[in-house]
Amino acid sequence: MAANETSSENSTDGPATPGDGRRPPREFRMAELAEEAGITVRTLRFYRERKLIPPPRREGRIAWYNEHHLARLRTIGALLERGHTLGGIAELLSAFETGRDVGELLGLHTPLLPPWSEETPVRLTPEQLADHFSRDITPENLTTSLDIGYLAVDGDEFVHISRRLLDASTDLVNNGIPLAAVLEAGRKVRAHADALADIFTTLIRTHLFTDALDPTAPTTPRDLDRIARTVERLRPLSKGVLEAELSMAMDRRVRRELEEWLREGHDAEPVPDEEGPTTG
Repeated sequence: MAANETSSENSTDGPATPGDGRRPPREFRMAELAEEAGITVRTLRFYRERKLIPPPRREGRIAWYNEHHLARLRTIGALLERGHTLGGIAELLSAFETGRDVGELLGLHTPLLPPWSEETPVRLTPEQLADHFSRDITPENLTTSLDIGYLAVDGDEFVHISRRLLDASTDLVNNGIPLAAVLEAGRKVRAHADALADIFTTLIRTHLFTDALDPTAPTTPRDLDRIARTVERLRPLSKGVLEAELSMAMDRRVRRELEEWLREGHDAEPVPDEEGPTTG
């Protein structure tokens, strides 16, 4: 790097911004960014050369960095503290940058109908995601999560589509199940859930909305209102059916697994009498 670029980047005069009433986006010279991130200018140059941060905005010979660069540097530092290598972090950031936009993940609901799901999305920084899953946060697992649709990218953060799914995945990993196995199970559950949704929607469409969805007749506002009210009324019914069937299926499967385990010779040890053996 030439000396004239170094002196330009380390200068402290900030760019002019119009006074439009909003907080202008912060921009930094190289030395300012390094100080904000708690690293040296040499380390910042190294990260830039390794393409761990995107290129700065150029204004002549002056390089301007912004809050996105600062968030990226803080993420790198947090992941290093959690034991990730720079090579691994580079792969993670590459997977992060190819993830689906959050609008694609969450913009699934037509404005004509209330959403069937009541799930609450969760915003997570990359380091918060690492806190949930520790060293199981690998480029492969991150790519799988983005592919399934559990995660999307919003600026410098992730959005997990469901608080309940995030909590369940975290508990399973904390109990010793690898995240890769949890995600593979999630992919299969998603496929079965889609099949169940097809059954319910076909049932409803065939028997309740045949006239309203007739392609040869125009759909009226009254039809849309009836569809919306019917969907809202049937929501708890579908959930009740699925929860009851899943609970009974788990009972059948667990009982069968236990019977097979006992048939293989794993008889339970007799429980000793709490009062101890009697004496004659």
